[in-house]
Amino acid sequence: QVQLVETGGGLVQPGGSLRLSCTASASRIIYKINGMGWYRQAPGKQREWVASVNSDGGETVAYSVKGRFTVAGDTNKGTMYLEMNSLNPTDTAVYYCYAQVYDTAWTPRPDDYWGQGTQVTVSS
Repeated sequence: QVQLVETGGGLVQPGGSLRLSCTASASRIIYKINGMGWYRQAPGKQREWVASVNSDGGETVAYSVKGRFTVAGDTNKGTMYLEMNSLNPTDTAVYYCYAQVYDTAWTPRPDDYWGQGTQVTVSS
């Protein structure tokens, strides 16, 4: 079992910044975290992919936040960050961290784990 904990959410004024963190911990030895990422879900909307990092060091962000959001992380350490700048009310959502985990070296497909989410509210 892998637990993901997000921190850093809160209330911020339009134009402001926030930094979200995600930390993974496991109750047993796992083989590998293949990738980690962020999704967000605004009220009444579907969950939307925001950004991700993979075990090769690749970092990608969605076009909708490109230039404003930056993702960084280390899957070997199970840590990931989302730096959010120039926030606007449309960024208001619950932000979820996820991780794709291979339990063993011979596991054919990774399992997905999710955090509980952290609320980000952009409002004046």
